[in-house]
Amino acid sequence: MRRSSLLVIVLLMLIGFAPAAQAGTGVPPTLPTAMASAGDSITRAFDASLFTCLLRDCPAFSWSTGTNPTVRSHYTRLSAAQPGVPVTAVSVAKTGAKMADLDGQLQSVGPDVGYVTVLMGANDVCTSSAATMTSTASFANSFATALARFFGNHPNSYVFVSSIPNIYHLWSTLQGNQSARNAWKTFGICQSMLSGTNDEQTRQLVLAQERIDNGVLAALCGVYDRCRWDGGATFGVSFTASDVSIIDFFHPSVSGQAKLASVTWAASYWPTR
Repeated sequence: MRRSSLLVIVLLMLIGFAPAAQAGTGVPPTLPTAMASAGDSITRAFDASLFTCLLRDCPAFSWSTGTNPTVRSHYTRLSAAQPGVPVTAVSVAKTGAKMADLDGQLQSVGPDVGYVTVLMGANDVCTSSAATMTSTASFANSFATALARFFGNHPNSYVFVSSIPNIYHLWSTLQGNQSARNAWKTFGICQSMLSGTNDEQTRQLVLAQERIDNGVLAALCGVYDRCRWDGGATFGVSFTASDVSIIDFFHPSVSGQAKLASVTWAASYWPTR
C-alpha cells in the first residue's frame, strides 16, 4: 500500500470523513485447508467457562480456530464443509495483545495458511483511563504495517477482519450487576470505560474512539482485494448477560463465543456454507 494512501485515510479518519469501506472483492477459489487466528484474549477464549477456563485461555472455545463443537468456530465450519479433507488451524493470538502486536503475530503465520482471522483493538481502547487509549495515528500505522507485510509475504492468502466489540454495550448491559462492577474494579478491567467513577461524557469519549478505530480497520482493510471487513457486524451484535463470562464479566462466555462465531461467519467469505 502506498504511503500517500495511508496518510489520506488517516487524515480522513481524524476529521471524521472516512470513505465508506467495501468488503474485499476477492473470493477464495476454493475452501482453505489451513487457517490461523490473530488477536487478543477474546480470540484466545480467556475466562470462557468457570469450570475449565478460570483465569486462563481456553482456545478450544475460540470463535475462530476453536475445536469445541458447541461454538461452531470458523475452523469447524470449514472442516464440516470439506468432509474427508484434513483442515488445520493455528492460533497466533495472545492474551493482552494490542494492535502494535499484530505485525509480529501475522509474521509468525506459516506460508501454507490460506485464511486468517483478525480480531484486534479492544485493548487499545480498554486501558487504565480514557487518557491512555492508543492514538488513532498509532493504531492506523500498526494495522497498515501488519497488513502490508502480511500480504507481501502471503500474496495468495485471504484475511477476515472483525470489528471491535461494543464495550459501551457491555457497560449498558451489566452496569446494574454488582458482581460485574466488583470484578471490573478488582481486576482493573477496561477502566477507561468500566470504572465506577467514570461519568457519561468519559464513556462517550471512549465509545467515540472505538468507532474511529473500527473506521480505521474498515478503511485500511478495504484497500486490499483479499481483505474482508465484517461491515461492523461484531460491533453491532446484540449480546446478553449470558453471553459474557461470569468470571470477569468482560470476555465472551462459551455462548458468547458461539454467537461471535455465527455473526462473523455470516460476514465472511462463505456465509452460506
